[in-house]
Amino acid sequence: MTTVLGIEGTAWNLSAAIVDEDDVIAEVTETYRPKTGGIHPREAAQHHALHASNVIERLLKEYRDKGHSPENIDAIAFSQGPGLGACLRTVATSARALALSLDVPLVGVNHCIGHVEIGRWKTPAVDPVVLYVSGGNSQVLAHRAGKYRIFGETLDIGIGNALDKFARGAGLTHPGGPKVEEYARKATNYVKMPYVVKGMDFSFSGLSTAATDSLKDNSLEDVCYSFQENAFAMLVEVTERALAHTGKSEVLLAGGVGANMRLREMLNVMCEDRGASFYVPEKRFMGDNGAMIAYTGLLMFNSGTTLPIESSHVDPSFRPDTVDVTWIIDEKEVL
Repeated sequence: MTTVLGIEGTAWNLSAAIVDEDDVIAEVTETYRPKTGGIHPREAAQHHALHASNVIERLLKEYRDKGHSPENIDAIAFSQGPGLGACLRTVATSARALALSLDVPLVGVNHCIGHVEIGRWKTPAVDPVVLYVSGGNSQVLAHRAGKYRIFGETLDIGIGNALDKFARGAGLTHPGGPKVEEYARKATNYVKMPYVVKGMDFSFSGLSTAATDSLKDNSLEDVCYSFQENAFAMLVEVTERALAHTGKSEVLLAGGVGANMRLREMLNVMCEDRGASFYVPEKRFMGDNGAMIAYTGLLMFNSGTTLPIESSHVDPSFRPDTVDVTWIIDEKEVL
């Protein structure tokens, strides 16, 4: 049975995990939490560099304590991008050192595809339209002809960053998304805001600015509610169109913003109306985590995809639609 160690560290979460085809065997996470404001790339990278060796040591100890030997690890996977450049470089350096130390191949994983694949692994989804929503990314993807094709995406900032930007302006602590969701539950009125869908793409920067401006004349609760309703309706609209266009019958929600219960509710209603199945993995697999990198690395390794050390440079703008999906043989047949 193939066993892969994966390291994730594209932004604020440094996480490492060891998985096999059946389950996550061990996982350790250290999260960077800024005292004020949002994520500072240099500080996040320093955090990752400070904690990387300890995270790996704790992970291997947990692995040994469960009766396994590091000699059983077949490959080292790491998040190659997209993400914050300084963080990506720190994680890549750790992965290279570990691969050389254990004398095993290296696998570079696209972070976005990692979210998709762990969602397919940990839910019954087989061939879904994926709504991937996180801090830096907001995309609607589906597998077709050997790649994950992007059917729609943000034209400016990701929904997570838009929520965080608004939350900072409202005096809320990072991360802002959960705070916005909490206040939105207490709203009593809807405040009119921009709704920006252009073809199959969406835009959030103007909505975030309008929400901040609306705080002058409206309660924080009403503004949070209205921000969510507009932003999530935009995401659901494009997801529904992709579902119709592809003819698929499943929707998978992936990424940290997918923890929002209102977004889940709206997607579920849409799927019920269309007769589609709606899937969401458990919360631990929604945010950035080492298991998603390890498992995607396992799929890639098993299909013959590895990365020479000399070619293991990171790519902060690494697009999922540039990756050859060698591990899916057919639309309906998955390794």
